[in-house]
Amino acid sequence: MTTRQRLVLVVSILASFVAFLDGSVVNVALPAISRDLGGGLAVQQWVVDAYLIALGALILIAGSLSDLLGRKRILTIGLIAFGIASILCAVAQSGLVLVLARALQGVAGALLVPSSLALIISSFKGSAQSKAIGSWTAWTGISFIIGPLVGGFLVDAASWRWVFAINVLPIAITLWLLKLLDFPEQVRESTKIDLAGTVWCVLGLGGPVFALIERPNYQWSQTIIWLPMAAGLVALAAFFWHETRTARPMLPLSLFTVRNFSFGNAATATIYAGLSISGFVITIFLQQAEGYTAFAAGLALLPVTVVMFLLSRRFGALAGKYGSRPFMTAGPLTAAIGFLLMLQVQPHLHYWIELFPGVLVFALGLSMTVAPLTSAVLGDIDEHHAGVASAVNNAVSRVAGLIAIALAGVITGPYLTLAGFHRVLWVIALLMAAGGLVSFIGIRRSVKTATS
Repeated sequence: MTTRQRLVLVVSILASFVAFLDGSVVNVALPAISRDLGGGLAVQQWVVDAYLIALGALILIAGSLSDLLGRKRILTIGLIAFGIASILCAVAQSGLVLVLARALQGVAGALLVPSSLALIISSFKGSAQSKAIGSWTAWTGISFIIGPLVGGFLVDAASWRWVFAINVLPIAITLWLLKLLDFPEQVRESTKIDLAGTVWCVLGLGGPVFALIERPNYQWSQTIIWLPMAAGLVALAAFFWHETRTARPMLPLSLFTVRNFSFGNAATATIYAGLSISGFVITIFLQQAEGYTAFAAGLALLPVTVVMFLLSRRFGALAGKYGSRPFMTAGPLTAAIGFLLMLQVQPHLHYWIELFPGVLVFALGLSMTVAPLTSAVLGDIDEHHAGVASAVNNAVSRVAGLIAIALAGVITGPYLTLAGFHRVLWVIALLMAAGGLVSFIGIRRSVKTATS
C-alpha cells in the first residue's frame, strides 16, 4: 500500500465514520432527549428518521455530484456542513428544532458516504480493493456499535447535547488530512442535477415514514395517516417513472443490470433493516424496561465492536480470494441465530446468560457479512460510476433502516414491553435470514476479482 493509498483510506474511513457514528450514537440518547424535550416514542423515532430520510433521499444525488464534480470537493463541503448541523443539534431547545437540525445533518451526511467509498474504488484495484473495503467496513461498521457506547458515556457524564457537539473534533481532523491528500479530481463540465427526481424521492420516502411513525397514535382510516401514505407511494412511483425518462437520472437503473449489484442491494435492504431496528430497539429496551444507564446499554453491545474490529478485514480479504457468496450467505444466517438466542431475555435480565451469547453470535455473523457485501455490490461497477453506485447501496441501507425504525412502533405498540421486544427479535431474525437466502440465490463471483 502506497503512502497516498494509505491517506486515501484514512480520509475515507474518517469521513464515513462521522456520518455512520451519528446515525447510531443518538440511539442511547433518545430516552434522555425525550425526558428533556418531551414527545415520547414518536419524537424518538423522528430524531432518528429525520436524519435517515434526508440521508436516504439525497445520497443518490450526492453520489452523482461525487462523480461529476469531484470526490474531494464534495467531501469538503459535506464535512463543513455536517459540523454546522451538529452544533445546531447540540443547542436545540425543542423537539421540532432538533428534528429539523437532524434533517440538515442527514443532508450533509449524504455528501460524505458515497464520495469516501468512491475514493477507495478509484485508488485500489483487484484483491487490494477488497482488503481496503474490508478495512473501511471494519471501522465504519464499528461506528454502528461503538456509537451507543460513546453516546452512553456522554449522556451519563454530561448531557445528550454532547452526543452532537463532539462531532466537531473528528470533522476538523478529517478536513486537515483532506487538504494533505493529492487526489486528481475528475470534474465533468456542463453537469445537470436531477432536481425533479430529488423532490419525488424526498416526498416518496417522507410520506410513508410519517404515516408509519404516527400510526400508533391514529387509525389507518384517518386522513392524517392514509393521505401521506398514499401520496408517498404515488411520489415513489413518479420517481421511478421519471428516472426512466430523464437524460441524467440520479438513479441510473442500468446499474441494476449488473447481477451482483442488483442482488447485493436486495440483500442489503433486508440485512440493514434488521441491523437498524436492532440497534434502536435493544438500547431503548435496556434503558426503559431494564433500568440500564445509557452507558451500560452501550456497553452491552461492545462485543460486536470488538469482533468486527478483529474479523472484518479478514473476511474482506477472504471474500477477495474466494468470492463474496459464501460469506454473504452464512453471515446473515449466523446473525439470525444470534437474535433468536436473545429470545432468552426475561424480566430482570441476566446479561451474561440471556443476552451476551446472542450478541456474540450476531457479532460473528455481522463480521462475516459487511465487507463481502460491499465488495460484491461494487466489485463489477465501472470506477467512473463508483460514486453513484456507492450512493445507491448506501441509500438502500439507510432507507431500509428508516422504514424498519418507523415500523418499530407498529410492531411493539406505543410502549416497548418484553413481549414487544420478543416480537421485534423474530422480525429481525427473519430479515437477516432473508438476506442470506437472497445472497445464496443471486450472488456470483465478481468478474474483476476472478480475473485479477
